[in-house]
Amino acid sequence: MDDGFLMEVCVDSVESAVNAERGGAGRIELCAGLVEGGTTPSMGLLQVVKQCVRVPVFVMIRPRGGDFLYSDREVEVMKADIRLAKLHGADGLVFGALTEDGRIDTELCTALLAVCRPLPVTFHRAFDMVHDPLVALETLISLGFERVLTSGCDSSALEGLSLIKRLAEQVMSSACCLTSGLFPPGGGITERNLQRILEGSTASEFHCSARSARDSGMKFRNPNVAMGASFSAPEYSIKVADVAKVRTLNAIAKNIL
Repeated sequence: MDDGFLMEVCVDSVESAVNAERGGAGRIELCAGLVEGGTTPSMGLLQVVKQCVRVPVFVMIRPRGGDFLYSDREVEVMKADIRLAKLHGADGLVFGALTEDGRIDTELCTALLAVCRPLPVTFHRAFDMVHDPLVALETLISLGFERVLTSGCDSSALEGLSLIKRLAEQVMSSACCLTSGLFPPGGGITERNLQRILEGSTASEFHCSARSARDSGMKFRNPNVAMGASFSAPEYSIKVADVAKVRTLNAIAKNIL
């Protein structure tokens, strides 16, 4: 944070991790399944990424897409994934869990935090699905999360900017481990809206994917078969973190902060 800000880039491949670092990212959030908002990556991916980059790598702990209400067996998977991620070099962990009525699941979060320690932990955008974000933030402060990632409970950080600012003000008025800088906005951040988001939120961190589509190297292609659901990304177009986009976002943030 020598420049007064930190850019975190969420990635789902070694190529994207390397590109993010080359572009100036100060931290990587490592995921699988970005089309679902991010799920737990393989430990093989974590191992190789750690060999290829020097910036801190925070690992997503989310056993599936969908909601953030987890069964007992899913909780056991999350605990096992946390232990494995720590074993394979994770620098931090990222998770979130809610109750059926849209509140922070304090019992589960407390149990998962205990497994995560001493590593720092981010509460991810499950926060954007809570019933009352101001109450939820106080709960997360009391539990001891270092960061809360949010789009302001809206479709993008720009749309949720007013709430992000209000939450940052709440954090600054609390005697806690969080600061407004560690309340990074994320969701739909681009070169066109970053300046407005950073100036409006007073954040000194932000979270983005900065991806572009790259055409597959496959010469033979079967247009009649898809490997996933009809709404998923096509097999012959690969999205990766774009070095130029990361550098541009980095430059914008430097000019502001």
